[in-house]
Amino acid sequence: MNKNAGTSSTLSKELFNQVGRYRHKVFVETLGWELTTRNGEELDQFDRPDTLYVVSQDDKGNVNGCARLLPTSQPYLLGEVFPELMNGAPVPCSDDIWELSRFAAVDFNSRTTSALSQFSSEVAVKLLQDSIAFAAEQGAKRLITVSPIGIERLLRRAGFHAHRAGPPMIIGGHPIFACWIEVRQPG
Repeated sequence: MNKNAGTSSTLSKELFNQVGRYRHKVFVETLGWELTTRNGEELDQFDRPDTLYVVSQDDKGNVNGCARLLPTSQPYLLGEVFPELMNGAPVPCSDDIWELSRFAAVDFNSRTTSALSQFSSEVAVKLLQDSIAFAAEQGAKRLITVSPIGIERLLRRAGFHAHRAGPPMIIGGHPIFACWIEVRQPG
């Protein structure tokens, strides 16, 4: 697995375009989410110049995973679109709490497993570890996510320190929940 991390301007234009197409394939075509798309790419209002991305590529350069990181001190998905997932608690707003969103680790070039089963793959675990480490480098002490309920299984199996911020809810026909992920500081 090859990892790249940075903003839309520090990743190559080609790689950033691949991320948009990859997200479209995962979230729109595979999972059936109704999201904003343009020219076969899935990007939304939270894909800003200051947004950070962690991208995984296979040995041939194909994107096989991505994650988006935003500080909660700026507008972010949970705070703007899904505050009800906090179960009445205030939405986080801090420079040391970051949101992890649009996390996916599906290898569409793998012929051995289905796309949906790959959410628990080694690539998924490594991408999540890399995303947490990159967020920590930016000063994050905790992450908050809005995720499909299946991500909870990945977090438990892989030993991440995570817990629900509220109960799962069915939104747009999909069970999702807000989840805290603790960032371990080095040392």
